Amino acid sequence: MAGVVGNQELRRPAVLALRTLAVATCYYAAGRLGLLCRLTVEGAVFTPVYPSTGVALACLLVFGLGCWPGITLGALFLVLSLGAPGPDAVGILLGNTAGPVCAYLMLRRVGFRPDLSRLRDGLALVFLGALAAMVISSGIDVVTLILAGKLDTTHFWPIWLAWWVGDAMGVLIVTPVLLVLFETRGPPSLARWKEVLALAAVAAVLVPVATHSSLSALFLVYPLLIWAALRFRLAGSMLCALFASVTATVAATDGVGAFARLSPVGVMLKLQLFNGSLALTALLLSAVITEQHNTRRSVAEACKELAEVLEHLTAHDSPAGRAPPEAAEPRSERGTR
Repeated sequence: MAGVVGNQELRRPAVLALRTLAVATCYYAAGRLGLLCRLTVEGAVFTPVYPSTGVALACLLVFGLGCWPGITLGALFLVLSLGAPGPDAVGILLGNTAGPVCAYLMLRRVGFRPDLSRLRDGLALVFLGALAAMVISSGIDVVTLILAGKLDTTHFWPIWLAWWVGDAMGVLIVTPVLLVLFETRGPPSLARWKEVLALAAVAAVLVPVATHSSLSALFLVYPLLIWAALRFRLAGSMLCALFASVTATVAATDGVGAFARLSPVGVMLKLQLFNGSLALTALLLSAVITEQHNTRRSVAEACKELAEVLEHLTAHDSPAGRAPPEAAEPRSERGTR
């Protein structure tokens, strides 16, 4: 017995270390992917969609608050990969850790469910996890860079807005996808693979055309998003939203299609409005559809249980379920007849 307890005590630090390293690796990899597409606003370089914030919040929601050292470690790896760190690195690490942690605490406070099966969960993720909490991370990061002399104070608000929206888009687009992948128990049934392949084929053709066409046809993405939400709910809609957001971000950084001949600020505003409306539509529409599906299923189960109860009561009250009248009479009376 003592040996088992000792093995468990030794296993816990090992599991914690491996989990911390895994979270740090995922955070660093997501950050490097996000840095592949960058925009410049008032001389400051930022990522329109910073996926590391989405990865950090998803890890907190899945593994709990104890994985925050992995977020800090991943942010440190990312800072070191960009060059020799200075005193401002401490503020960057603080901001990148504080934002997701505050988002996690606020979501836990309102009873958030990671399966996003209710409309209130989608609204909480949007307004608390993305819009409110990322004010903290972006504010700390931008103030740190200003104090370090790397940013001009006269352009604080445009830079902060671009930083804040990039962090918020990471939560809105990346976090739901990771939560869906974690909650998924298996692939779709064989009967639905044809529709899955059809949806993927249409998305592979329609999304690049909509984002890279000079006709500014970004609106063509929304019917595809509605189809995915109606048929595959959160998994389909968020994967389509992620693909459309990445494709639009590439077009924006290249300055082609719907983002051609725009100023840097105009590119940033148009891209983030598209990404924001895309994520909100996918998240809230799929949450409403899932909630209605769960409500119908609950009503159907309640009706089935009620029918079983009525059938049971009817069986007891039927003539076949009752004893014959003479069987219920006293023996003495039957003998006198």
